[in-house]
Amino acid sequence: MRQPVRVLLAGLAVAGVVLMLSPWVMGETAVSPAPPAGKKTIVFIPGPPSHGFGSHQHRAGCAFLARLLAENAPAVRAVVCKDGWPKDPSVLAGADALVLFCDGGSLVTGHLAEIDALMKKGVGLACLHYTLDVPKAEPGKRLLDWIGGYYEQGWSVNPTWEADFSKLPDHPIARGVRPFAISDEWYYHMRFRENMEGVTPILSAVPPDSTRKGRDGPHSGNPEVRARLGAAEHVAWACERPDGGRGFGFTGAHTHWNWAQDDLRKLVLNALVWIAKAEVPREGVASKTPTVDELLANQEPAIPADFRPEKIREMIDRFNR
Repeated sequence: MRQPVRVLLAGLAVAGVVLMLSPWVMGETAVSPAPPAGKKTIVFIPGPPSHGFGSHQHRAGCAFLARLLAENAPAVRAVVCKDGWPKDPSVLAGADALVLFCDGGSLVTGHLAEIDALMKKGVGLACLHYTLDVPKAEPGKRLLDWIGGYYEQGWSVNPTWEADFSKLPDHPIARGVRPFAISDEWYYHMRFRENMEGVTPILSAVPPDSTRKGRDGPHSGNPEVRARLGAAEHVAWACERPDGGRGFGFTGAHTHWNWAQDDLRKLVLNALVWIAKAEVPREGVASKTPTVDELLANQEPAIPADFRPEKIREMIDRFNR
């Protein structure tokens, strides 16, 4: 069963997370207090769910990652906003980094000016999964500037496949992360800056040839993708901007249960600490493998009647053998 709201809130309050989620967590938006001295503030802005139980769980995913940062990354403070872009600008006034997790880049396209103002202050930016899919015109150009890449319809593709990340770069985001393999809707053939200027690939793998053979379309395939049979593709990357700001793009996270994979989770937590310009621990941001109940917390819609938690437990065991 879903964890009771009061239990969830109590646990997050102890961990130091400022929660401003949807009404089933907190009825009214609260003004974020000033962070303790020396801490960096990471503000999570989730969009509403869209793909049903277990997928595109933007609010649940943000709350989950924020809790783990609060419990395991003492250099940062996590703030999760209520119902999308915060109506109170003070919530963003002291942000060191933003994390956007939404459908179709809606938070990007709807708030270009606000995000640009924060980027000019050196604020870090992470865009997770479908957040990266924005129109080629102004939003695409802005994401190239802010995080170094984005999903360009008619150029990029979004198949589901098992990616084998056999090698990791020498980068703070990869600290303590072991090679791993996992299935997700990994977008690839992303549009990156010319010559990858300022962009460091973090996760790269060779997709199955079958994923390149879709008919032409905004998400299914194109001649450029089909011409790259056997080539490695970058599905997560870090970016350093000329102004000193940092960006992170991560094309996975379609499947909520994948947060239970220890190395995937550590890599994303490392990345969020890094974009906030806090020090990533030598062995990365450690966190315990979550239980099924922890992954169920805050998911929308309601848990289906035919949900079988033992299947998720088996999946978690397979992830981390």
